[in-house]
Amino acid sequence: MDCQKRIQYIREPRCRKCGKQLREDAEIFCLDCINKKHIFECGYALYDYQSIRKSIYRFKYSGRCEYAEFYAEDIFRHLGEEIKHMQAQAIVPIPLHSAKKRARGYNQAELIAKELSRLTRIPMAADLVLRVRNTLPQKELTPQLRQNNLKRAFNINADVVKLNKIILIDDIFTTGSTLDAVAVELQRHGVKTVYAITLCIGEGM
Repeated sequence: MDCQKRIQYIREPRCRKCGKQLREDAEIFCLDCINKKHIFECGYALYDYQSIRKSIYRFKYSGRCEYAEFYAEDIFRHLGEEIKHMQAQAIVPIPLHSAKKRARGYNQAELIAKELSRLTRIPMAADLVLRVRNTLPQKELTPQLRQNNLKRAFNINADVVKLNKIILIDDIFTTGSTLDAVAVELQRHGVKTVYAITLCIGEGM
């Protein structure tokens, strides 16, 4: 990818909850995570959003599905040890509503999850979580409206009692509301620990 030289990676120190870049080594959590309790155990993000946003846009809206292989390999290269320590039994992409998936032609999170599953040999469970409400785009809403927007948006499509640890995959971390909404449903169905890996995260998002 020709934009690779401009990519800014999230490095230590990073928030121990959402994975956001921190400015001081003495900090443990970002201000957002201090003020908001997340349901997922902890999250990791690979890139700073601003440095990768044009690439992400092409991936999501311009049919550049081949980017998924690069993204997954970069996740595996930089976060492989963290993934190994999670000891997850399944990788689960954040689902799109069926209408949105038909219109776009693919779920970008699922493409990344598929490639990451191949690299880590952790099975992908793409149909484990269903998006049953065609919600508004989270980026257009206030934090409070984001939470309301996701109420009853997800259903679990299978018996997940035997899955103790799951990794959720998404492209962009904003407030974490979507990850939390899915984590709530998974935990209600017996999953003990939910981790999250996103391609990118912004400063103060």
